[in-house]
Amino acid sequence: MNTDTRNDHPVRRTRRAVLAGGVLLAGTAAAGAGYVLTHPEQPIAMADFSDLPSAMRTLERLRAKPLRTRSGWDLAQVLHHGAQSIEYSLDGFPQLKPAWFRASLGRTAFAVFSARGKMSHGLDEPIPGAPAIASGRPLDAAVAHLMSALERFDRHGSALSPHFAYGALSKPEYTRAHLMHLANHWELVDAG
Repeated sequence: MNTDTRNDHPVRRTRRAVLAGGVLLAGTAAAGAGYVLTHPEQPIAMADFSDLPSAMRTLERLRAKPLRTRSGWDLAQVLHHGAQSIEYSLDGFPQLKPAWFRASLGRTAFAVFSARGKMSHGLDEPIPGAPAIASGRPLDAAVAHLMSALERFDRHGSALSPHFAYGALSKPEYTRAHLMHLANHWELVDAG
């Protein structure tokens, strides 16, 4: 009977799972990246965030009809988080994943999301290194913060900072990433 348990160590199992997931993700992304290159106009899955003007109208409606989130962060936290992400694309993220990650797994994940027109990520995970966002903040201020960040991003004409996970993105790619990010968070938003 073989009693060698070196391969069953939790760290080794985790490494194997990450590597296997990376290979699967890379294969999926290769197909997704090809789709993105041949279909750059793939719509974003949620019409409220199909483009910057739609996103601005969605946010403006919050002033007249406040909404709430079903779970996780409250809506003001979600909006401030979205604004943080946009501002960091202009000013630089506080922490970046390693260069190898951004150039491979991160870029691949963005290609897959872009091909689907839909992002999925932890909806209560802060941006690495970003200051915590307190709950219970006024919704009007959060709406204004996010709208201001979107307007600033739209006007921005020079180079953008690398995304903490996806790496270097063009302005159209970053626009798509920001809109998919907001749409993903909006999946937990309901009428108040």
